[in-house]
Amino acid sequence: MTSIRLRLLKWLLGPILLVNLVLAGLVYLLAWTPAQVAFDQGLLDTAGELAARLADGDTAGLPPRPPGRDRLWFVVRDAHGDHLAGSAGFPLLRPGVSAYDASIAGEPVRVAALAVATGESERLVGVARTLRQRTEVRSAILRSLGSLVTLATLTLVGIVWLSVSNGLRPLARIRADIKGRGAGDLAPIPTEQVPYEIAPVVTGFNELLDKAEAGARAQRDFLADMAHQLRTPLAGMQLQLEWMGARHAADADTRRSLGLMRLANERMIRQVNQLLALARARQGQPGMAAERVDLAALVQESVQYLVEEAARRRIDLGFELASARVRGDPFQLRDLLDNLVDNALRYTPGGGSVTVIVRKEGPGALFAVEDTGPGIPPAKRALVFERFVRLDDKVAGSGLGLAIVRDIAAAHGARVELGDRPGGGSVFAVRFPLSS
Repeated sequence: MTSIRLRLLKWLLGPILLVNLVLAGLVYLLAWTPAQVAFDQGLLDTAGELAARLADGDTAGLPPRPPGRDRLWFVVRDAHGDHLAGSAGFPLLRPGVSAYDASIAGEPVRVAALAVATGESERLVGVARTLRQRTEVRSAILRSLGSLVTLATLTLVGIVWLSVSNGLRPLARIRADIKGRGAGDLAPIPTEQVPYEIAPVVTGFNELLDKAEAGARAQRDFLADMAHQLRTPLAGMQLQLEWMGARHAADADTRRSLGLMRLANERMIRQVNQLLALARARQGQPGMAAERVDLAALVQESVQYLVEEAARRRIDLGFELASARVRGDPFQLRDLLDNLVDNALRYTPGGGSVTVIVRKEGPGALFAVEDTGPGIPPAKRALVFERFVRLDDKVAGSGLGLAIVRDIAAAHGARVELGDRPGGGSVFAVRFPLSS
């Protein structure tokens, strides 16, 4: 996967570094060349001073060596190159050349030579000087230039980095917007502050979101319509089966067959109702019309049915209810409560107990169901919230109840937690945020 940021930095920083290196070379030449010329000119001036003394007939001796870091050598030779005065190991003199490099006793030097006419003869004068001061000056120039180039390069790199980051900020905003969305949020990306260059990409992505939303809506509508269409004939079939059971109560075989048919029909009715609840939960995710709902009041509305169902299964059903208001859809919240309690009643064996808890918890609310069932191993707890997953095939059900709970909780911004009950069993807890 390529990065736009890295590509921009590569194409911007590469030329900047190259230009800085070229400019550094030019600045070095502009700084060192005049210094080199100045040093050579000083050497020529010294040679000229010695030549002037010889021209005036002053051959008493060579001038003293000036103090300094560098060593100085003088020499005087005749026109044939024979040594007359000065250092015996002086290198070859080349008059007519401004200054040139040589070495004395293994140390590099810079040499200046002049030809001087003295009376009827000609003399050659040479002056040599070590390169220590030149080296120090050149090192100082290089250090200063290196610091300047480094500072300029870092400054330009920072400016380029900030400019690229600022230019890519709209992409970062779009990425954060997409990343922060829920699984069912298919709303289009706002295009008000989108730059011109990426507007076609955002427009194409919004069109894709529209198509995905249309497909999801069609699927939800089909599921809801199918559930609605099936509920009426199934309810009528249930009435007919009960009527036939009453008419043929004396026939044991017929009564047993009708009983099996009623159980199958009840199971189908429950599955249809859960499919309808699942469709409602999915429809509520994008933008749910919410109101303030008291969870304890919702439980009390269904308490009679829940108690009768628990008594039929020989389960002790208890309640710990305290007023706790949340913001949400009462129909969906009732589906969530019913599915959690029904799941606990189904998996708790006869003689066990189920406790329904509603209370305030911090800034939010808690709805929890504790049971004394077999419990759920930690490795399988993530699976129970998937559709059509059942851990025990001996228990009647469709495997949709906890998937409905998960979707409804997500639509309300709540968090579903599954834990162990002390002494055995499971605890399903739904933690709702603060109701505004």
